Amino acid sequence: MPIFAAAFRGEAGDGTCVAQSIIANVWAVFHFFIDFIEMAFGRRFLIPLAFLLLSLVQGAAAEPLTLRVGVLEDAPPLGFRDAKGRLTGFSISVMQAVCLEMQVKCEYVVTHLENLVDELAGGQFDVAAVGLLGTPERRQRILFTRPIYRSLTLLFARQGVVPGRPGSRLSTFRGSAQERYIKAQGWDYVGAASVDEMIAQLKAGVTHGCMVPLMTSLHLQRMPKFLQLDLQMSVVRTEELENNAAFGLAPQHAELKPAIDKAIERIKQNGVYDRINSQFLPFRVD
Repeated sequence: MPIFAAAFRGEAGDGTCVAQSIIANVWAVFHFFIDFIEMAFGRRFLIPLAFLLLSLVQGAAAEPLTLRVGVLEDAPPLGFRDAKGRLTGFSISVMQAVCLEMQVKCEYVVTHLENLVDELAGGQFDVAAVGLLGTPERRQRILFTRPIYRSLTLLFARQGVVPGRPGSRLSTFRGSAQERYIKAQGWDYVGAASVDEMIAQLKAGVTHGCMVPLMTSLHLQRMPKFLQLDLQMSVVRTEELENNAAFGLAPQHAELKPAIDKAIERIKQNGVYDRINSQFLPFRVD
């Protein structure tokens, strides 16, 4: 059963309140129809119809609420497929824990970073379980949860390469905050859809360095074909790229934010977030 706005009117803003609100609304409709049938057709239709409606109500109440969650499958360690083809990763596991706290079901919708904001703004899913920096353009189109982790940006470049100088071209992910920053600086760059495409650009000499989020760099630095490029690493020190990353919310479902924020707070307090952190990342984030 897709989540709808009326389901999130309770003061507590958590999954229990959502379920109680749904059931209360369904029971109100049930009683309305019973009264209407009795007045319109008499009691002889009442008992069989009551049993039919009751079975529908019980089925609706038993069915878990569903959140449509946009995820990436090509962005380890945040989102990827394991050896059995199952979606997993730090961000996906955090979102799954949030859904458990809210007592709702996660229904994953695989997307790509360059399309994510457009699809989220268009309501193709309710939540984007991807760590996003809140750029001004994004904030005009989508909503954000409370912070999931602190994000940094790293530059990997060949010796002597300085962004913005003639002959220095960077790779970065299309649709990323890093791409926005590079464009704003007027630097030469080429967009990439994946780490494999980025490495291919670097290896072919099409680009001479890459600018990526810290989380992506963890995967890159475990790949022999990336390490063979012998690039020098530095931190990009700018507030625009050194900030909190949060999950995105569809603007059509602003009522989800209090419940999701509260669930994020709880998993950070009860140790679940720390266990997910230890499973996927080599250092602590918060």
